[in-house]
Amino acid sequence: MRDPKIVASAGAICVAAALWGLDGVVLTPRLSGIPVLFVVFLIHAVPFLVMQPILFSTWRELAVMDRKSWWALVVVSATGGLVGTIAIVKALFLVQFDMLSVVVVLQKLQPVFAIALAAVLLKEKITGKFLVKATIALGGGYLLTFGINAPRVAGGSNLVLAAALALLAAACFGAATTLSKMLIGGVDVRTATFGRYGVTAGLALITCLAGGVGLPFEGVSQTQWFIIIIIGMTSGTTALVLYYWGLQRIRASVATICELCLPLSAIILDYVVNGTVLRPIQWFGAAVLVGAIMSITLAKNGQKQSTETA
Repeated sequence: MRDPKIVASAGAICVAAALWGLDGVVLTPRLSGIPVLFVVFLIHAVPFLVMQPILFSTWRELAVMDRKSWWALVVVSATGGLVGTIAIVKALFLVQFDMLSVVVVLQKLQPVFAIALAAVLLKEKITGKFLVKATIALGGGYLLTFGINAPRVAGGSNLVLAAALALLAAACFGAATTLSKMLIGGVDVRTATFGRYGVTAGLALITCLAGGVGLPFEGVSQTQWFIIIIIGMTSGTTALVLYYWGLQRIRASVATICELCLPLSAIILDYVVNGTVLRPIQWFGAAVLVGAIMSITLAKNGQKQSTETA
């Protein structure tokens, strides 16, 4: 009989991934009337405020962090928090309610960028098998986005730019994943998460003020405030708590499979909420992309376990 704790942990990660899919397809696109920079500020500032009653003691841990950990936290927040979120929010706004699932699923290319950047920053070895699988994953992403057709820039279509921004977001999130390894070496996960939301909110605030966007609170409707609060309570704090709680009890390779609930939920929600139906070639591309990412991540975890065993 399977350990109930293992089952519960896997279920927690599945729920967290589904919440991220809900955010990308259903919630964030409803904020399209708000400036992108201000949206990024709000979706980090609100969860950070929500965390205060629970994680207020974490301020003391941040105060005693060394300089190296602080620099890592700032860089992680700038890449994965600020630039990556700006890119994905802008991509979702560009496509509105047309092919939202394509943009969300393209984020699953994150491990490709994370492993490639780990080779540059952490001097980890890149194998020929990885390059082949990464190429297959990129090919799957292309089929998912464009099918067998060449990208069409004419006609006012924003899909090409949205796809490029989704890839930029995946690269930023991948960079943040790699750099987080350096950060976690000095602080625990709770402190890193709390600090990342706080620093990202601060960076987004500075960017809003310096970029001339300001803080247009009056332009946010009651419905949009409700959505922002839902994002903060679901895909923000709740999803992260569930994800890290589950990750403490199961192997990373199992967690990777559970995270496939993100693209699955994105495609299902895009169909149910927006009526988007993927063509057969796009389904094939999604399967190729997800399969290649699974293979890359499982192989990477297998190498880690072999190294640890040795």
